[in-house]
Amino acid sequence: MEQIGGIVLAGGKSSRMGRDKTQLAVDGSRTFVERAVATVSRLADEVIVVTAAEPYEQAGVRWARDIYPGAGPLGGIYSGLRAGSMPYVLVVACDMPFLSMPLLRHMVQMPRDYDVLIPRREDGRLEPLHAIYARACLEPIHALLEAGRYCILDLFEMGRMHYLDEEELRRYDPQGRSFFNINTPDELWQARQMAARAEGGKPDASRARSTANRCAS
Repeated sequence: MEQIGGIVLAGGKSSRMGRDKTQLAVDGSRTFVERAVATVSRLADEVIVVTAAEPYEQAGVRWARDIYPGAGPLGGIYSGLRAGSMPYVLVVACDMPFLSMPLLRHMVQMPRDYDVLIPRREDGRLEPLHAIYARACLEPIHALLEAGRYCILDLFEMGRMHYLDEEELRRYDPQGRSFFNINTPDELWQARQMAARAEGGKPDASRARSTANRCAS
């Protein structure tokens, strides 16, 4: 299997959280970015973190500045592809703390006869920030960005798509936690509860919720 790169998107505005999400944690230790990088690094030959903010020190991480600030995830994917060298890249958002290694490994090991490999949920929703993109997407993404079209769904009308449907996703992530992402203090509280239960602990619900709510202050 040819090499694959990894892109961790860390350029969101965190407006609903009230502070920089990338520096938060669900388990009291690793930040969102550190957690995502650690997971993706187990599968990718190079990992690039894309951010619109000033990069901070983190060992073993390559940083890429968002070339199109304000263009959303589409701009982040483009910036990561530009900064890397791999023919395919696994893209994840840093605010997905429960990435499933079995599911990601399955995706990475699938035949690469597509431009985009993307999970499709039972209700038809796509997960573009938990997907694999070919380097061939660079040109069509650039065309969309230059035209001021920032909707990532527009890209999927321009390339070869391979969808992973719910039944296949559940084989590798039975609890379906891979796509849980954190945008608000309440979601952060919920994620900390989930992390504590996974570790066999019994979190103090009031304390966890209070900590999460302080993020918006």
